Amino acid sequence: MNRHVVRADWLLLITAMIWGCAFVAQRSGMNYMGPFTFTGVRFMLGACVLLPLIAWRHHHGVSIQITSVSAGMDFLRKSLLLGGVLFCGAGLQQIGMVHTTAGKGGFITGLYVILVPVFGLFFGRRPGWSIWAASVLATLGMYFLSITDRFTMGTGDLWVLASAFFWALHVMIIGWLSPQMDTIQLACAQFWVCSVLSLITAGFVETVSFAAVIKGAVPLLYGGLLSVGIAFTLQVVAQKNAPPAHAAIIMSLETVFAAMAGWLILKEPMTLRAMTGCVLMLAGMLIAQLWPAPSRP
Repeated sequence: MNRHVVRADWLLLITAMIWGCAFVAQRSGMNYMGPFTFTGVRFMLGACVLLPLIAWRHHHGVSIQITSVSAGMDFLRKSLLLGGVLFCGAGLQQIGMVHTTAGKGGFITGLYVILVPVFGLFFGRRPGWSIWAASVLATLGMYFLSITDRFTMGTGDLWVLASAFFWALHVMIIGWLSPQMDTIQLACAQFWVCSVLSLITAGFVETVSFAAVIKGAVPLLYGGLLSVGIAFTLQVVAQKNAPPAHAAIIMSLETVFAAMAGWLILKEPMTLRAMTGCVLMLAGMLIAQLWPAPSRP
């Protein structure tokens, strides 16, 4: 195998590990502050990590330059759109993490992998057999993972499930915008938008305390610097050489790392019923990515 591909696969595996463990940081951060405060500071830190990279790329003529007012306004509008969707996805997910486990949060969030092609129905694309099979497996897995014997679903799981719809929408918008724009600049801009919206919301619905931010510095630094800033950059670098099939499969392991980290670090219990649900959901995600049907209008 090409050594560049092997290197890219390893980078993607590290990325999946960082993102999976980030669910532990998100869960731990709720011991010190509200969800919107955590999200706002987290994405601000992630944006700051990308600023030196953007400056370096600008100095070496790698980045796409905005040379007119109209281009600048277009970039601003698209950044606001993407950042707004990111704010909804990250905010709902973080609210859910107050009431659910890191393992559950990782697997339920991973449903966006299946939701993306299902959303394609609204744009004239017809998912093939693999998507419907994956949807059945994921739904059955969700039942085992989150639905109780009384046919109820935990509040936290519902919030995270709602966030998965916005993550799917976020992926679709990125697919539309990335060919037109500099992806690193766009990523940094959306992080700033998400951060500002989160902190404004926190000012209305939470008690924002600098002391609480200091106490929660460890999960914040992990969630901001590693999960948002470094892992995103690793993903961008790796996907230049990684075949799409490799990238899709390896990134799905994020959910497995989330469950393992929750079990090892937070001592979260994982029953046989929950593990069965996780296996079914992971199988659905892999089927959706290994056998994607060609888009047909």
